[in-house]
Amino acid sequence: MKKPRVCILRTDGANCEEETFYAFEKAGAESQMVHINQLRSQEKQLTEYQILVLPGGFSYGDAVYSGKVLAVELTSFLKEQLSEFVAAGKLMIGICNGFQVLVRTGLLPNRNLGKIEATLIANDSGRFECRWVNLLVEQSHCVFTRGLEGSLINTQVAHGEGKFYSDPQVIDEIEKSGRVVFRYVGLEGKPTSLYPANPNGSLNAIAGICDSTGRIMGMMPHPERYVEKTQHPNWRRIPEDTIPHGLAIFRNAVDYARQM
Repeated sequence: MKKPRVCILRTDGANCEEETFYAFEKAGAESQMVHINQLRSQEKQLTEYQILVLPGGFSYGDAVYSGKVLAVELTSFLKEQLSEFVAAGKLMIGICNGFQVLVRTGLLPNRNLGKIEATLIANDSGRFECRWVNLLVEQSHCVFTRGLEGSLINTQVAHGEGKFYSDPQVIDEIEKSGRVVFRYVGLEGKPTSLYPANPNGSLNAIAGICDSTGRIMGMMPHPERYVEKTQHPNWRRIPEDTIPHGLAIFRNAVDYARQM
C-alpha cells in the first residue's frame, strides 16, 4: 500500500520539524521537509500531500505574537492552496507554535481563513513552561485520537504562550460541538485550571481542539517527543507492550490518510 505523503512545513525559527518528520516516518508515512518559500514559488504544491504539518518552534522569532507572522504569510500568499487542501478533506495538524498559527489563520476553530476567533496568550505563570504533563483525551470526532477517547496520556509541553483563550460564546460553541480534543488534568485525572498541572491557565483546561470535521487539529503539547519508549523520563517503569502515547496520534493520521 502506498505511503501517505506528509508535508512538514519549514520556516525560519521552527525547531521541531526533525522530530515531527521522524514521528510520521515511524508511523508509516513518507515525510518531506518543505520550506514555505517552495510553496510560495510553486516549486511545491500542497496538492502533492495528504497531511500538512505545522511543527513547533518559534516561527519568525514569534515577532508581534507567537505564530502571527507565519499566519499572515499563509493567509496572504497561500490562501487558495490552503482552501483547496481543506476542501479536499485532507488532514492538518499544528503542534505548539503550529497550533498558534492555526488559530491566527482562522483555520481553528471554524475554518474561517482570515478570521481570528481564538488565541493562545502568555502563560499565567509569566514564564516559559517545559515539562511533562497529563492529558485527558476527550470524546470527539477528531481523526487523530480515534480509539484513544477517555484515556489519559502523558506528553511534554514547551511554550511561553500556551493559554487557550476566546470569548465565552466561542468557548461554549467549541464545548457543545465536541471539538475539545485534549484537556490538562491533575494527578486524579480530572480537568484542572490549577498550576502546575495546567501549565498555562488555559480556559476550561483546553490543551487541544479540532475543527467540525475532525480533520484539522491543534495542540500545545508535543506528541512528537514521545514516539519512542526511551523518550519518556520514567521509561524503565513503562510496561514493555505500551505504545508511546504520541505515536498513537501519528498512526491514526497515517491510517486515515491511507484511505484517501
